[in-house]
Amino acid sequence: MNQITHALNTVKKESPFLYGTVILSFAMALVCIVGMLIDSRTILGVSVWLKPLKFAISGGVFTLTVGYLNLFYPYSNLKKSIINNTIAFTMVVDLGIVLLQGARGVQSHFNQSTLFDAILYMTMGVFITINVLIMAIFIIDTIRLKLKTSKSMQWAILLGWLIIFFGSWVGGQMVSQLSHTVGAVDGGAGLPLMNWSTIAGDLRIAHFFGLHGLQILPFFALILAKRWKLTIWKQTLVISFFGFLYAAWIGFTFYQAKQGIALLAI
Repeated sequence: MNQITHALNTVKKESPFLYGTVILSFAMALVCIVGMLIDSRTILGVSVWLKPLKFAISGGVFTLTVGYLNLFYPYSNLKKSIINNTIAFTMVVDLGIVLLQGARGVQSHFNQSTLFDAILYMTMGVFITINVLIMAIFIIDTIRLKLKTSKSMQWAILLGWLIIFFGSWVGGQMVSQLSHTVGAVDGGAGLPLMNWSTIAGDLRIAHFFGLHGLQILPFFALILAKRWKLTIWKQTLVISFFGFLYAAWIGFTFYQAKQGIALLAI
């Protein structure tokens, strides 16, 4: 909890606009929770507010993570500001569209039923592409630059960026087939809250774990450095092993989904 508070306070000081986006995302999550309690409408068998809720939480966490990690790069203040403001703006637009479509009671993703819906969906795609390009910049710079952190933490950050890049690629796979389910149509029985299919393959699982590798790998490295008195070299080896297992898990969930197999058949 202290780490989250520290990250929020640091980002608030360094990038007010990005910080405002994070707070707005979490406020949007609260609105969605209220919506789920008072609104009985559904899309594909779940509350119209469930997807906006998940995107609000995930988007807020991603935006905060980027704003915080950006502090460790030896960038100029101008470059940091451009990256932070770009990420914040794209997230505001994307989350706004997801919230709008949820409030309207229609799908936000893969929705081309009207010209208006198709434009909104295309707009999200454009801004997601911008985010992916920024991820690529971070990957390249994490390799070629010395970050203001330990070598083991820099390695964990690099692995996190590589994993989230793959997670974004999985998102592209869903776009290419205009659905997230393999072996059945979108909708139907799903796990509580996450709504991952329990009757067919679901690409959202690999996408989810891929997108949050950027938090999990550095957090693991942080705990490792605090709890275990290891040399930087040994820390790097342990982080590499953990990163391999985490990537293997994502690869497994992706392969399983592509075969049309549910992660958990209930």
